[in-house]
Amino acid sequence: MLMPLQSKPSAALQFAHLLPYGAIVHDGGVQFAVFSRSATAMRVLLYDSVDDHEPSAIIHYDPESDRWGDVWSIFIPDLPPGQLYHLQADGPYEPEMGHRFDGTARLIDPYSRALSGNFLQADDGIIRPPKCVVIDDDFDWDGDRHLRRNLSETVIYEMHVRGFTQSDTSGVEHPGSYLGVIEKIPYLQSLGVTAIELMPIHEFPIKDCHGNDLKHPNYWGYDPMAFFAPHRGYAVGQEPGSQVQEFKQMVKALHQAGIEVILDVVFNHTCEGNELGPTLSFKGLENRVYYMLENGERFYRNYSGCGNTINGNHPICREMIFNCLRHWVHNYHVDGFRFDLASILSRDRNGQLVANPPLVEMIGEDPMLADTKIIAEAWDAAGAYQVGTFANLRWAEWNGQYRDDVRSFWRGDSQLRGKLATRLAGSSDLYECGGRKPYHSINFVTSHDGFTLNDLVSYSRKHNEPNGEGNRDGDDNNHSANYGVEGPTDQENIAVTRQRQIKNMLATLLVSQGVPMIVSGDECRRTQIGNNNAYCQDNKISWFDWSLVEENAELVRFARTLIEYRKVEPTLRRESFLQGVARKPGELPDVSWYDLTGETVCWDNDEKTLTCLLRAVGDAEGHSSGRHILILFNAEDQNLEFVLPAKSRSFDWRLLFDTAAPGSDDIFPDGKGPPMPRHRSLEVGFRSMVCYTAALKTSSRGHAGG
Repeated sequence: MLMPLQSKPSAALQFAHLLPYGAIVHDGGVQFAVFSRSATAMRVLLYDSVDDHEPSAIIHYDPESDRWGDVWSIFIPDLPPGQLYHLQADGPYEPEMGHRFDGTARLIDPYSRALSGNFLQADDGIIRPPKCVVIDDDFDWDGDRHLRRNLSETVIYEMHVRGFTQSDTSGVEHPGSYLGVIEKIPYLQSLGVTAIELMPIHEFPIKDCHGNDLKHPNYWGYDPMAFFAPHRGYAVGQEPGSQVQEFKQMVKALHQAGIEVILDVVFNHTCEGNELGPTLSFKGLENRVYYMLENGERFYRNYSGCGNTINGNHPICREMIFNCLRHWVHNYHVDGFRFDLASILSRDRNGQLVANPPLVEMIGEDPMLADTKIIAEAWDAAGAYQVGTFANLRWAEWNGQYRDDVRSFWRGDSQLRGKLATRLAGSSDLYECGGRKPYHSINFVTSHDGFTLNDLVSYSRKHNEPNGEGNRDGDDNNHSANYGVEGPTDQENIAVTRQRQIKNMLATLLVSQGVPMIVSGDECRRTQIGNNNAYCQDNKISWFDWSLVEENAELVRFARTLIEYRKVEPTLRRESFLQGVARKPGELPDVSWYDLTGETVCWDNDEKTLTCLLRAVGDAEGHSSGRHILILFNAEDQNLEFVLPAKSRSFDWRLLFDTAAPGSDDIFPDGKGPPMPRHRSLEVGFRSMVCYTAALKTSSRGHAGG
């Protein structure tokens, strides 16, 4: 008799991903599995404490019985979860052949799921990195599932785990931690964002290789040391592995609040650096496999700008990256990834950009990642720029062109209104020909990398002197302006202009087709004092100052209201590109563009004004699920009279927002704002934008007209 199939798989079957390498917990002990093709001997070093300089036991792999092909695997009985360990490998030291084995080096397991402790000081020349921790993945998820929100309905909030709550102004019990993020979930909910994009949380060094404090630590975390392990520095608990439980608690709590978690992952380099850098993990296990090498394999190709480049399209590296992504999705329930310098993933083992790169395609097609959001930073540090052409339909992209064009338009640069219109409409010039959709464009005006929104309108040049590099670091091409004074000012006219510009760029971002991404603190004018490359500033320069939320309550309310409007207005979240045509005679086109006189725009004219008329989203039967939207842009330094397009004059327009209006008069919930004056024209303030909405008219047959 055939037994019926189980209709509802257990949570473990649904979510768990068992790793083929690393420290694997079994009944009665732990199995340690590691790849190395060229090692001649392998050892597991066991420790009793994070502060131990020497192991309490050394377990030798038997190359006859514990090696299977290129996999070294040994079972050690009676070891519990929480056990501390390193790997150690003998092999050839032949840099000219790509081999850098060091039989004295204590190595971080590439598949380690947690690290504990820090680099230890020693006078014997041996580097002692943080200890690996044996982890049992048991956790009570209480039925938690990925939220699986459509990308088109997503509003992303980029943030730093530590920086979000580290300031004394945060008022949380656990500042700078995963648990601190949980305490601030009510704020995230009130803001209305649907996903947080966390700057790197996989392990990176806190001290230098000799256990000394770093003068300029990599606060951002773009210096990976263990891809499978959540950063120990963001945990409250001091027990080895505490970060695993606390990270899962954070994800679970965010999901309960309806907020997705996207991780910024850095599969382009590691903290081992170039040929002068330390041997911490990959170098001591199979250097020529894990890294791209050149010049007779003695030196490292550097497409990352950080000294080395992960050999991502080598089969072993591909396997590691896939296991890592699946690990974070199924063992930690994260909802997506943003791939730092993703163009590196498009390079073959010789560093050449290739069409249909295997790793990129496999990530997009992997069935275990099908519910996740996949976002590329589609460029690298060696000149590759693939925005609009990166990959297939699974990949969205950070749209760097959107950032530059929106900044430039509002700064008042010439010949920008055509570009502004293209970005507002979803960047069809970049994505439509490849069969992608508006939501493949991740729109942003600012990111962690560059000025904050406040600083974008307060500084005309970078001020990175605190970084200790003579202000040579960071981008010089910021499309920023100070409007008369560099930095803070009490001059009211400049203050007014800056506040308008901040609202202008926030509003532009949130009414554009595509997916908006806001940087944490931009909604309350967080400043980095003109530093546009604060990667090493673990201090007040980078931390979220929560006093600004109250100090800039007007701006926070503006952002919150506009986010909520976007979430309920399908006209701003189209899943196909605007065509500029009407579905039927007599109806409005899906989008129309006009100049200051209310006439069809001439794109060749160098004007800094634009009017956009969006027709409400409707189905094939003409029923509306949205509202018409009329947006007027004025990037000039003077108030201007806009003649309203003839096609717009018959509608009952209600004000949604006016970035020039003071206080509580700047934004209104849809349909509750003041009606548009009954004139053929409308005055729009200098450097501002105005937006009105209107419901579709309904014919006697019940169909939407207009």
